[in-house]
Amino acid sequence: MKDVAYHRFADPELGEFAGEVDHTDPFSQEPTASYEAASWTSPVVRTGFTVGELVPTWDADTPDGSWLQVEAALVLADGSRSGWYVMARWTSAEGGLCRTTVPGQKDGHAEVHTDVLAVSDRVRAVGWQLRAVALRPLGSTATPQLRSLGAMASAHPNGPVEPSDRPGEGSPALDVPAYSQQRHRGEHPEWDNGGASWCSATSVAMVLDHWRAGPDEAETAWVEPGNAHPQVVHAVRAVFDHAYDGAGNWAFNTAYAGQRGLRGFVTRLRGLDEAELFTGAGIPLVASVSFTRDELDGAGYDTKGHLLVIVGFDERGDVVVNDPASHELPDDDEVRATYDRGQFEQAWGRSGGLVYVIHPEDTPLPPHPRPEQPSW
Repeated sequence: MKDVAYHRFADPELGEFAGEVDHTDPFSQEPTASYEAASWTSPVVRTGFTVGELVPTWDADTPDGSWLQVEAALVLADGSRSGWYVMARWTSAEGGLCRTTVPGQKDGHAEVHTDVLAVSDRVRAVGWQLRAVALRPLGSTATPQLRSLGAMASAHPNGPVEPSDRPGEGSPALDVPAYSQQRHRGEHPEWDNGGASWCSATSVAMVLDHWRAGPDEAETAWVEPGNAHPQVVHAVRAVFDHAYDGAGNWAFNTAYAGQRGLRGFVTRLRGLDEAELFTGAGIPLVASVSFTRDELDGAGYDTKGHLLVIVGFDERGDVVVNDPASHELPDDDEVRATYDRGQFEQAWGRSGGLVYVIHPEDTPLPPHPRPEQPSW
């Protein structure tokens, strides 16, 4: 992954609330509601390369029936620009708007694939712009807070990560708790039945508890008694995308980390050398992988798309992970695994080296080895 860049706007200032906007939530039994809106539009960000994909992420709070619509637009090489694409309708609260992406958006410039804006091969996009629209019930005094808004742009949606120039120096495995998603098989049919589909939320729950930012007993009191990991169920509810019908929306998962007081965003790394910088700085990474059963020794399963946590590297440079698939066994003791570095690079490369970066603000990110084109 040669060309990738991430840019974040901190503390965007929403304008004044005004007007009247009617909206009907297609996933709720509630009638059409009226809202007033306030917005913030980012400056144009130019990438220095032709954009193939754009993944926006945000950190916000939306109290008392308010919610956020995140939109993206492309800047084209001929000086024109695309229209706005709705990337998310999202809330930090429960019981109001159903969090959702908006399928079916496609034109000559790009197409929305759940959490990704995929640019047409016939289009040369050289930059992007974001817009956040906050909506609150008409007459409300609720004050949504937008703490950050950013996006990761990459030239190629999927491609091999750069192979390591060295076998890795190793970094001790971080003390990330081990949760098996398999212990939730068949739970909550309204949220995609648990088990094999909860890898993303389970990985995020592990990372949140590593940072002591997960929900406490009072916050998970609604989860059925005796549940193996109520914090996992809490995460699933908070990240579930009703249009996608799953808990794997990348931006919704990092936005949930933001609700918990952490900073979270989605980006791509160029290789495991960069991943080692994070674990060496004490920051675990949630990584997206894809492989067949014979391509990753010791995994014991195959997957077209899976999330797990990179927690460190052994003395050979092999990758130490918390894999919530747990060899398809419902056992937390099966979660910690070590995978061959070269094989893992291939499996991770199918997502273009995609990761969730989740950390407290007072835990600094490592210096970027390519400051001319930073991906964090």
